[in-house]
Amino acid sequence: MFIWEGIYPSVAERRFGDWYQWAWRLRLEPIRKVALLIKNHWLNIQTYFAHRITNAGSETINSKIHRVKAMARGFRNRDRFRMGIYFYCAKLDLYPRPLAESS
Repeated sequence: MFIWEGIYPSVAERRFGDWYQWAWRLRLEPIRKVALLIKNHWLNIQTYFAHRITNAGSETINSKIHRVKAMARGFRNRDRFRMGIYFYCAKLDLYPRPLAESS
């Protein structure tokens, strides 16, 4: 079923339609639920074929922010939370490295 490899939105729509019919005839309830979910969101999914842009980058940043929030168990104010996000995302150390001795 190479829906995501389609170059044109019309090709992807035709391939999805074929897959949807197959999934519906399969009569397995979990597969039908997924097929219906994709069909209900198909207009939004089609924008990928028109623009070839996903939200993966923003989801990655969002998961990093949630990780900082979980590691800290809460911040007292927004500025400290923002600083924690910057440190984590930039992979900064809290303590500076010692200066190398010059010869």
